[in-house]
Amino acid sequence: MSTDSEKEASESTPVRPGAVPTPALPQDSLILLPVRNAVLFPGMVLPLTAGHGQIKDDVQAAVKRQQPLGIVLQRDPQVQDPPFDGLNTIGTVANVLRYVTSPDDGAHHLICQGVERFRLIAPVDGLGFRAARVALLPDTAPSDSAIDARVLVLRQRAGEMIGLLPNAGGELVRALDAIESPGLLADTVAGLIDIPPARKQDILETLDLCKRLDKVLDAVAGRIEVLRLSQEIGEQTRGRLDQRQREMMLREQLRTIQHELGESADNREEARKLAEAIEAAHMPPDVETHARRELARLERMPDASSEYSMSVSYLEWLTELPWALPPEASIDIAQARQILDEAHFGLDKVKRRILEYLGVRKLNPNGKAPILCFLGPPGVGKTSLGQSIAQALARPFVRVSLGGVHDESEIRGHRRTYIGAMPGNIVQAIRKAGARNCVMLLDELDKLGHGVHGDPAAAMLEVLDPEQNASFRDNYIGVPFDLSAVVFVATANQLDGIPGPLRDRLEFLDLPGYTEAEKFQIARRFLVPRQLEACGLTPTQCELSDEALRSIIRDYTREAGVRSLERQIGSVFRYVALRVAEDPATHERIEPDRLPSILGHHRYEREVAMRTSLPGVVTGLAWTPVGGELLFIEASSTPGGGRLVLTGQLGDVMKESAQAALTLVKSRCEALHIDCSGFDKRDIHVHVPAGAVPKDGPSAGVALFIAIASLLMGQAVRSDCAVTGEISLRGIVLPVGGIKEKVLAALRAGIGTVLLPARNAADLEDIPADARSQLRFVLLETVDDALRELIETKSVKR
Repeated sequence: MSTDSEKEASESTPVRPGAVPTPALPQDSLILLPVRNAVLFPGMVLPLTAGHGQIKDDVQAAVKRQQPLGIVLQRDPQVQDPPFDGLNTIGTVANVLRYVTSPDDGAHHLICQGVERFRLIAPVDGLGFRAARVALLPDTAPSDSAIDARVLVLRQRAGEMIGLLPNAGGELVRALDAIESPGLLADTVAGLIDIPPARKQDILETLDLCKRLDKVLDAVAGRIEVLRLSQEIGEQTRGRLDQRQREMMLREQLRTIQHELGESADNREEARKLAEAIEAAHMPPDVETHARRELARLERMPDASSEYSMSVSYLEWLTELPWALPPEASIDIAQARQILDEAHFGLDKVKRRILEYLGVRKLNPNGKAPILCFLGPPGVGKTSLGQSIAQALARPFVRVSLGGVHDESEIRGHRRTYIGAMPGNIVQAIRKAGARNCVMLLDELDKLGHGVHGDPAAAMLEVLDPEQNASFRDNYIGVPFDLSAVVFVATANQLDGIPGPLRDRLEFLDLPGYTEAEKFQIARRFLVPRQLEACGLTPTQCELSDEALRSIIRDYTREAGVRSLERQIGSVFRYVALRVAEDPATHERIEPDRLPSILGHHRYEREVAMRTSLPGVVTGLAWTPVGGELLFIEASSTPGGGRLVLTGQLGDVMKESAQAALTLVKSRCEALHIDCSGFDKRDIHVHVPAGAVPKDGPSAGVALFIAIASLLMGQAVRSDCAVTGEISLRGIVLPVGGIKEKVLAALRAGIGTVLLPARNAADLEDIPADARSQLRFVLLETVDDALRELIETKSVKR
């Protein structure tokens, strides 16, 4: 600020004629100098540089008037000439101690000393340089014990911080001790600390002395921690360098000794390659420590030792495993839906669940997703669904076959002490995939065996448990391996073969058999083109008509899947391939009448009407692991002593169902118009054909009741109907499982009407719409409903 004497002198100075008078600066104003990355505190000296137009004018105006500058930090350091509202409201009044103009670039260099704080009030326009009206903020020094305590702590911590600085002398500490003003001490220490300008500006704007001292103490404490940590890191780095130099010297001595002893240099080269592989494997710290310890043992081991090759093989396994997690590819749900639709026909429910699984995986990549298990008969596309999931996730796919595995070591690996030891199938598959986040298909999970060498299903519990598999320990590797990023997908044919604890870790998706219409579409879209390519034919050389394809499906195959169908199609195309090989100009169109000469006579015939033309013969429905099947039940009566004879390799449950059916028939003799007195004189023989096939389960109860009732009533059962359901001694029809498979089996066999328990009505929604449209369904509440539908007699009472 200018004094009164200076003001009088300036007013009395005459103005030369023709000269432009210098604009006068208001008394409560300052010329402003915006700075970008520096904060000047009162009492501190700061060098500054003014390198461009407006800033130069501001500096020249202040120097010409010999007036102090207002040093203020601008809010955005990227702005070259900030407006008034782009400046912080609190700045520092500064005297210009020295002013120099550089002859090279014309920049103005000045050294300023802070005097006191000020607050910006309003800009002053029309002067040709940046100025503003300000309010000075003098620093008061109240006498307070709280402030004195903070000052004492600040002096101690500032001395500690200066002692940690490199090349810092005691003069700086003595200079701080000489400062008596608490505010000046806080500002001086704040100017010395290497902290961001925004934090320094916050300290500058803190007018309350206690709060200002607290902020400076926090900044000093943080800086002390940084300096200590950098000092420790520097010492560790120097110690590590010294250790490496010592190791290099010892290795050179070791090479010299080995050379004098005549040892091979190949071993040293192999150890060097293993060391480089360990460095490039990105192992976890504990695993890398273990690997280097094993490498050190290998280097001390003579190559003639029996353990040398075992150690080399072990280290190769460790270095070739994918320890690092590759970057995740984004999941495109629309693309995944397209992949599933192109590779699989039908299976709408299963594909929707897979898309839900992928959607959750996209929204929460680190979540613990359920392990899907595709359950269904052979040939329905379980394995190819796993491949489609891997394609949708853009991850490597690897398949682990568990069929026939009866040794726990095949899952967990063998210990290294055994000759020929290797890791388990899980670790081998991950090494083959080359990625720790691969999609692993555990095929035929229900075929796991149980031998004298442990239970492999028990070993799978840890593999398929998201809470445990993050630290899976293979016996051969001997260190934990993280399986949590692996997407496990399992397949199985039947649920009974999977142990309960393992079943609890899986989410099952049922893949039932295909209908005839679905098989036709699958064959036309996938199987026919694939077999044409496999036989080297083109569509112009061989054409398979739709009628012939349906005949193959109906007369030459009877399965839930499509494997046998593909084999029959391949047989037809191989027959044509031979003719084309003899005469390239051959063009064959296969019609149904040519199939017997190529594939032989029809393997399956619809013999339902023939087999149900006698009383006591009923067509039942059964579920098998490979789909549904028809179950023909025959009953016959012979003279005897009232025995019930059961044949056909029936299980205990089915035998009990037959006994319950006979008891139910006896209890309804009057309603069925049967002579009850003849039971003691005759034996009833119930036989279920295909005697070599074991049969069990309660779902044949209604069919057994109808067979015995039809026999004793002397009336035949309708030949176009099939029935399933469990019975009680009260005649109530109870629900059973496998409804979809049983209904599809009836449709394949040409059945027109299917009788089901009324409590299974909800299961009809799982049956494809085209199958439902071809069948008539009768829901049974009691066995009386079945009698009225199958025997067509009006004499049956309720």
